[in-house]
Amino acid sequence: MQAILHDRVVMSASTSKKKPPFPEISFEDRLKAAVQLIGPHEQPNINALSEIVRNLPGICFSVKNMGYELARSLAAGLPAGKTSARHVGLKSKASTQADLESDWARHWCNELGMRLIFHRKVWELAYAMQAIYENGMMVPGKRGVGFGCGEEALPSYFAAKGVDILVTDLAPDDARASGWANTAQHTKGPDSAFHPHLVDRKTFDEKVRLRYVDMNDIPSDVRDYDFCWSICALEHLGTIENGLNFIERSLDVLKPGGLAIHTTEYNFAHDDLTIDNWGTVLFLRKHFQQVYARLTALGHQCAPLDLSVGNKPMDRFIDVPPYAHQMSAALAEEWNESVAHMKLLVDGFPATCFGIIIRKVGS
Repeated sequence: MQAILHDRVVMSASTSKKKPPFPEISFEDRLKAAVQLIGPHEQPNINALSEIVRNLPGICFSVKNMGYELARSLAAGLPAGKTSARHVGLKSKASTQADLESDWARHWCNELGMRLIFHRKVWELAYAMQAIYENGMMVPGKRGVGFGCGEEALPSYFAAKGVDILVTDLAPDDARASGWANTAQHTKGPDSAFHPHLVDRKTFDEKVRLRYVDMNDIPSDVRDYDFCWSICALEHLGTIENGLNFIERSLDVLKPGGLAIHTTEYNFAHDDLTIDNWGTVLFLRKHFQQVYARLTALGHQCAPLDLSVGNKPMDRFIDVPPYAHQMSAALAEEWNESVAHMKLLVDGFPATCFGIIIRKVGS
């Protein structure tokens, strides 16, 4: 009897507990709700936090467009006319406004049929071409391999100069390639690298081959090339260590005395804090110093390091989100043509491009 009464008391106590009227809401969900522009009834979401953050998008758009307008006005003032290739003695360095104001950058933009704007991606193309030219690799009979080429115009240009090119990229069925394909940054097939304003089809087909290659696992039969390059690819190899290892392993594809040129992301505002183990990692100055020291210790020749990021107006302008892929389709289409920046925020870190030039030790 006592056991039965005890069970009844326990059951009565358990059933008398009131259930919470609403499910528990996590702190993250509460925070998201607090910063929404619109409340449940499509009315302004007014609270202490939203009043602080709701005007940030407008401020960001204003900052962006003022920077873009500055870039346009500066570019409009650059001299026009014919240019010619010349030796300038490129260093391993960051992208700067001064570089894009130079006659050598303007020359390579002219060669590619590309409008010169103050954009770090334009700098990367000009930097790679200048390095390849002034190291004697842009001549008939040379052989080059590009890593993570996407839809770059460089293979077509080199083919027109009589250079044999191996274009490489991730295989289309690799899950990592899907994101690049959606943004026209993946080589879907040979035609992705064909730019008819730079080379005729016959020459392209004779001079350019495509092979799908994982930059973390370069096949052992990709060998004996005169030069190799990659443009903003090695920061997408998963970790900082993978990226640095790729720089060193890329020398394996070269003949003795061959040339490697790589550009990547540079977190210039911090000495230790950065992004690693992510889809896009950010390299610090110490990483470039480490790879420079390691390669020179092995006998390779690296162009001197210049870690300066410049001090002109476009060097000081740091673009902020939202970027084109984060805007509405209509706004992205209308504003994307005006994009111009040497630096931008990547997951909150100020970043720019950095290029490194390496001459493999001779036999």
